[in-house]
Amino acid sequence: MHTQTISQLAHGLRSGQFSSVELTQHFLDRIKRYPELNAYITVTDQQALQAAQQADIKIAAGTADLLTGIPMAHKDIFCTQGVKTSCASKMLDNFIAPYNATVVDKLNQAGAVMLGKLNMDEFAMGSSNETSFYGAAKNPWDTSKVPGGSSGGSAVAVAAQLAAYATGTDTGGSIRQPSALCGITGLKPTYGRISRYGMIAYASSLDQAGPMARSAEDTAILLQAMAGFDPKDSTSADEPVADYLADINQPLQGLTIGLPKEFFAEGLNADMATVLETAIAEYRKLGATTQEVSMPNLKLAIPAYYVIASAECSANLSRFDGVRFGYRCQHPQDLTDLYVRSRGEAFGKEVKRRILMGTYALSAGYYDAYYLKAQKVRRLISEDFSKALSEVDVIMSPVTPTPAFGIGEKLADPIEMYLADIYTIAINLAGLPALSIPAGFINGLPAGLQIIGNYFQEARLLNVAHRYQQTTGWHQQLPEDFT
Repeated sequence: MHTQTISQLAHGLRSGQFSSVELTQHFLDRIKRYPELNAYITVTDQQALQAAQQADIKIAAGTADLLTGIPMAHKDIFCTQGVKTSCASKMLDNFIAPYNATVVDKLNQAGAVMLGKLNMDEFAMGSSNETSFYGAAKNPWDTSKVPGGSSGGSAVAVAAQLAAYATGTDTGGSIRQPSALCGITGLKPTYGRISRYGMIAYASSLDQAGPMARSAEDTAILLQAMAGFDPKDSTSADEPVADYLADINQPLQGLTIGLPKEFFAEGLNADMATVLETAIAEYRKLGATTQEVSMPNLKLAIPAYYVIASAECSANLSRFDGVRFGYRCQHPQDLTDLYVRSRGEAFGKEVKRRILMGTYALSAGYYDAYYLKAQKVRRLISEDFSKALSEVDVIMSPVTPTPAFGIGEKLADPIEMYLADIYTIAINLAGLPALSIPAGFINGLPAGLQIIGNYFQEARLLNVAHRYQQTTGWHQQLPEDFT
């Protein structure tokens, strides 16, 4: 059962091949069987089985939605009422969310069965899942390798079939990068397409929730349930939600693909370049044409991103002070001691690093030199994408410069770790939609292809990805040790 797609599972539930309770128990058993992957922070066994019982009642009554009764899991950055929401941090290790995030509510309304909460980099700050207070999740293709981050637990759960699908968040590549490294499909929608309400903030102008699944078709089903305007989120886009399955099978004749010369230049792993060339050749067979495009400001994306993201994280994480909720130090001498020790003891090294960088960039005398200048660069990057997308229909690029690297390999060099997101960060700065799809293997490890589109053109991206997946089998490959 665990190897089936969302559509196949929905058919099995409706035809009586298995019940939601049986399906849910099957996934719970798999989670217990593979603790070494460390994909889950919290497993909600009883809650999941109760939800499955309710789903079976709806299915029997003929009132079920497509997702009703199908087991899934949430990245532990989404508030889930009555369940620990930790952001993989000691700071929130004792925090029980008093309400649901909008994404959680929407999937609950669609009948989803939550199996639990998934591992991640602490407060979504990382590219490898190694900053988690609960230890790194492991890549199921090679458990000595990282799964990527920050949505690493989500990617592991889907790749190892410990959930039928998962939610993730993407601030600078945190859905697409782990999806590529674990061989699944992950979509970062247009900024504002999915509500951020109840999603604990890292960098508010960059964070975006999105679906992570085995295929583009499954991703389209999930986006349909997750997308939409939310009056509780001031950054939510009041745009109509498309029917993401309606045109998913449209042929690709006449599609123009832009290939940014800056993304295919020095620094790209030679094997990765070969994987991408093979994937693009497949698109030409499907009727697409390619065109080189130039985005000269892409080289500025990483410094601009880390100034902006760190500044916003400094502001957002100031609320964690040991007073209202979360971790509090023992026996503080005074209020200052409470603040200093609570934050110092509860935040990990990478979170502290970014808070310090952000606070410095926002400080008097440096705001104009760093934060304001980074925002101006952001505008230039956005204009580069707008120009390119006025000439082509979609842009294709690598997701990562290399396949998954070893656990511990880059921890000593934060700059090298930051470069793992070199191909994804610019898309967040521009607020555009992009997705990662499996496109091959390098020495037994998955490699991904990134497809970037114009604002609110997720349906087109999913169509482009789906047509490729109909003629290739990369997305159907499963890690042998966890089948």
